[in-house]
Amino acid sequence: MFVRIVKMSFKPEKIEEFLNNFEESKSKIRNFKGCSLLELYRDKTNPSIFFTYSYWDHERDLNNYKNSILFKGVWEQTKILFDEKPVAWSVEKLVSLT
Repeated sequence: MFVRIVKMSFKPEKIEEFLNNFEESKSKIRNFKGCSLLELYRDKTNPSIFFTYSYWDHERDLNNYKNSILFKGVWEQTKILFDEKPVAWSVEKLVSLT
């Protein structure tokens, strides 16, 4: 499993716009070929910081998404709302206990 974690910091006055945009696109992202999970988290101490976690069957599936029209549209709407440059990690899940 391939996991993508993205930390995003938004201008406080743009948070609602981000949440509305995410609401509109989350199902499309989650249903993109190879995506098996999509989660959105908000920092407990700084409400302007959000994290997305997405699980992908293979790295190529994430790359296909990043090269898609869907991603380009979502990214265009999102990047103009940032307060800081986003930080992304691609990690391989090794262990999960439920």
